[in-house]
Formats: sequence, structure tokens, C-alpha cells
Amino acid sequence: MKTGTPFEMPADLRKMTEQSMEQVRSAISSYLQFFQRGVPGMPMLGGTELSNKVLSYAERNVATAFDFAQSLMAAKDVQEVLKMQTEFLQAQMQAMTEQVKDLSETAIKAVTDPTKMGKSGPSS
Repeated sequence: MKTGTPFEMPADLRKMTEQSMEQVRSAISSYLQFFQRGVPGMPMLGGTELSNKVLSYAERNVATAFDFAQSLMAAKDVQEVLKMQTEFLQAQMQAMTEQVKDLSETAIKAVTDPTKMGKSGPSS
């Protein structure tokens, strides 16, 4: 396969792919909402601040992955796909590094400051 050769996804396949992506996006959104309702008060995750960050990063990462998948469908040739994939992976590695650092700092704060553990307001 030549890397400069344009390719086009058949309209039926594109429509089916878009519908499948929307179903997956909806399922993941429902899962994240379910997780969000159950996690905020869980002390094992460092309380509200850490669990909110975990959920925020998960939502952001899922949205980024869907945006990437959507952009792949518009690629004109294999070279463009490879370029997009390389850029996506580099951006994700950078984001993951920043997220792990932030989550680690938040977890350390939660562990070293007992008043942060699972409490969102003044104690009784």
C-alpha cells in the first residue's frame, strides 16, 4: 500500500462507525456518571478532591480519545493517519505524566492531612 494514496471510507461504513462511536461514548458517559455518584465520599481514594480529579481526568481522556477517533475518519491518506497517531500518542504521554504527578501530589496531601480525608465540610 502506497503511503501517499488517498483512501475514502464508504458512506455506509462511516455511518455505522459513527453510530457505534456514539453508542460507546454514551455507555462510557453513563459509566462515569455511575462512578461519580459512588466515589466522592470514598476515603480510600483520598476524599472528594482526589476522586474529583480522577473523574475529571477520566472524562477528559475519554473525550480526547473520541476526538482522535473522529479525526482519523477524516484522514486523507496513510501518512496523515500516522502523523495524527504520533501526535496523539505524544500528547497523551504528556497529559498522562502531568495527571500522574497531580494525582500523586493530591494523594500525598490527602494522606498527610487527615482533615482532607473524605470530608467536604467541618467535622461534627
